[in-house]
Amino acid sequence: MKPGVETIICRLKPIRQSKGWSQTQLAERIGVKRQAIYDMESGKYVPNTALALGLARELGCKVEDLFYEKSTEVQQPVTVVEAFDQKDTRVEVTNIRGRLVGYPLSGKRAFDHGFRPADGLLTADGKMVQLLHPEESIDQSIVLLGCDPAFSILSAHLLHHTPTVRMHCRFTSSRNALLGLAAGHAHIAGTHLHNRHPGEANVRLARTLLGGTKAKVVAFSLMEEGLMGAPGNPHGIRDVKDLATGRVKLINRVSGAALRTLLDDYLDRSGIPNTAVAGYENEVQSHLEGAQMVAFGSADAALGFRAVARACGLDFVPIQVVRCDLVVPEDMVDHPPMQILLDTLQSGKFRQELGALPGYDASRTGSVIAEL
Repeated sequence: MKPGVETIICRLKPIRQSKGWSQTQLAERIGVKRQAIYDMESGKYVPNTALALGLARELGCKVEDLFYEKSTEVQQPVTVVEAFDQKDTRVEVTNIRGRLVGYPLSGKRAFDHGFRPADGLLTADGKMVQLLHPEESIDQSIVLLGCDPAFSILSAHLLHHTPTVRMHCRFTSSRNALLGLAAGHAHIAGTHLHNRHPGEANVRLARTLLGGTKAKVVAFSLMEEGLMGAPGNPHGIRDVKDLATGRVKLINRVSGAALRTLLDDYLDRSGIPNTAVAGYENEVQSHLEGAQMVAFGSADAALGFRAVARACGLDFVPIQVVRCDLVVPEDMVDHPPMQILLDTLQSGKFRQELGALPGYDASRTGSVIAEL
């Protein structure tokens, strides 16, 4: 049976949008009416060979990048962001500017009170992926990089708002989140640096790492950052200076993490060398890992949020209130799933739940901080 309109997948729209062209602009470039572009993108019309070749030539891609036959067995090119074990080929997949990007579900990433479901299976060389779900659902997913645990609440409200839109939250430091965004590995990034100098630290870092890419910076939350300690605060920790007494063993965050930067700044202002802090060189990847180290008695203090300390039954010594911002590249702002995410951010129910977390404040949530 010859393939018909209903069996052909058209990827013209995301590839056109990645060029920053409107339907009218593309139509003028190849000498057709805008309606023809609309009909192809909406799945109503499959172009003839000459038109398909013209589109591919103008867009700088292959015809098979634009149109291919629908099949659950088709393997497609994918960019895998992180290293993976060839024995564990499950990945979360999203479409970023017309390109499939895969995040392996292996090691700690695979298990979150239950195995996380995958969107596709990688080939052994990691260059191709077989999707397990319709590609339309992949196009409706968003990848957010960052380390605020409240991102999962936004994900849940997004799903309630529009069940077809999903958000994958990938935990990483503020710096790495922005680097990943700059590399085209995510749609949006979260950062929560404290302001050490006049001006906005989040905006300054985003402007530096995005390398001139235009973007919008939107407030996500205000939250208390500090030191998590054992219940009852048996070591009498009152502030950062107490880490240098020799009585407290710290578990630190990795370099590039906003909390690590906060600690280093306070140590520098207090004239305390990091070598005076027992455990300074011992690192964990996340707030939860640090809290678990304290809860199990492997450390006396860890960097984290009040909400994480409360959830783990730990004491908390506040250091500073900081703001977590979301950075959205300009070309992503009009992406339909992103518009839904930004609308969800403004919703009263989401802000009400976010503000109910210990140490969180949603008074600025959704407000535009800056445009880069």
